[in-house]
Amino acid sequence: MSTELTICTNCDTTDAALGSSGVDWIEVSTDNDYIIFSSGSDTVKDGEPIPGAQSLNQAGIVISSSEQVVPKYFLADVGFNVLREIPNAGNQNKRYVFAFYFDGATASEPVLECWDNIDLDSFDNYCLGSGVANNSWVRGVVTTGGLPGANWTGSKLAGTADGHFLSLNGGLGALTEAKALYCNLKVVVPANFENAGAEAPVFCVKWCTS
Repeated sequence: MSTELTICTNCDTTDAALGSSGVDWIEVSTDNDYIIFSSGSDTVKDGEPIPGAQSLNQAGIVISSSEQVVPKYFLADVGFNVLREIPNAGNQNKRYVFAFYFDGATASEPVLECWDNIDLDSFDNYCLGSGVANNSWVRGVVTTGGLPGANWTGSKLAGTADGHFLSLNGGLGALTEAKALYCNLKVVVPANFENAGAEAPVFCVKWCTS
């Protein structure tokens, strides 16, 4: 029987592992739910209905002469039509933010990649560096083994080139048993960026099974 993956987000201020008592971990519907990166507003906040394009634009990041770290991260829980803030996501020294639970062994180390389409063959979005992985705004850090540190740098995520995806088991290889793996994510908008557009990068977890 193939190993199955369940993805969850920690929608609680408590930085505690998946399954911890009293911690609000929410399972992600990978067919429907998505992550919103935002400055937040009166309508783009925890517990509000999933906003439309106008509300998202009003709560967008304002480009300035210095780079901007996106401050708010939300799970758009489509099944309940509600925004659920992920309070520990972003530029914070937090470990248990995004969880990837594998219910058995794997034949390779699971990796997290970022693309601009479900065919997983390009990363031409502005936010993914317009085809240049080292210019991606999306950064990730593996926290399976410990805290990432304050103002963590992480990896700029785009495609499959070395240094631009996350090895979720911390480089320790394939899983020999059921295990939860963790990461944190943040978006850093470069200074004086001149282009605008509505983009929805695709996060993908890959692994081999025997």
